[in-house]
Amino acid sequence: MDESFRRSTYASLRESFPELFVNPPGAAFEILTEPAEVEAAERAQAADLARAGMPASMAETGVVFADPYTTIVRDAVRTRSGRYGTYGRTISPGNASGVVVLPRVAEGIVLLHHFRHSTRSWHLEIPRGFGTPGVADPVEDARRELREEIGVAAAAVHDLGSYYPDTGATTTAVRLFLAEVTKTPSAADAEEGIDAIRIVTPDELASLIADATISDGYTIAAYTRAVLRGLLPGATDGGRRLPGARER
Repeated sequence: MDESFRRSTYASLRESFPELFVNPPGAAFEILTEPAEVEAAERAQAADLARAGMPASMAETGVVFADPYTTIVRDAVRTRSGRYGTYGRTISPGNASGVVVLPRVAEGIVLLHHFRHSTRSWHLEIPRGFGTPGVADPVEDARRELREEIGVAAAAVHDLGSYYPDTGATTTAVRLFLAEVTKTPSAADAEEGIDAIRIVTPDELASLIADATISDGYTIAAYTRAVLRGLLPGATDGGRRLPGARER
C-alpha cells in the first residue's frame, strides 16, 4: 500500500476509535504519533530487519492491509527502555465485536461440522460470525448468525460476556452467548463450508473438548463460560461430578 493510504487510513482509525490508540500509565509499548518519532521507529525497525535479511518495507507503519473483513495496522512504538520499533495488530471492520453463539436445544448442544480455509481442515464448532459495524446491541448479530447457520430463531439469548481470542494480535473482542432454541436445527450452509449439524449432550461436548476432538477456541471459551455461570451442567466422570463443576 502506498504511503498516502497507509497514513490517511491510520489517521482515520485514530479519530474514529481513539480508545485503540491510548497509552495507559506503564504501557510496555507506547504508541508514537509524532512524525519525527514515527520515522525514528521505522528506521530502527528497518535496521533490525536488514540484519535479519528482511526487506525494509516490513517496517512501514500505518494501515498495511485492509479488506472487507480485517484491517492490519503497524504502529510505531517505544518500549519502556526507550527502544524504538514497530508492532502489528488486527482490527475488525468498524471495530465491531464478533459474536459466538452456543445453541442449546432441549438437553443438547448444536455443533457445526465446518471446513475452515485457514486450517485447511474440518472442525466441530458452534455458530459464530463478524459483528455489524454500527449495531449497538450484538444480540442482533447473534440472532442473525443462528438463523443463517442453523436455520432457527432463538427463544432466549444469554450474554456470556466478552472474550479476546488473541490478546497478542487482535484489538477487537468477541461476545459470547448461549441461545435457547425450541425447534430442531436443520439448515447447513454448504456455501460457507458447513456440511452437517450434530447435537451432543453437555457431557459429550465436555469429552470432545477434553480429548481435543474440538480444538476451536471460541467453542471452548463459550462452553467454559456457560458452565461457570451455571447455564450448563459441568462435566462428569462416570456419573461423578468433577471438582469445580456446578449443578444446574
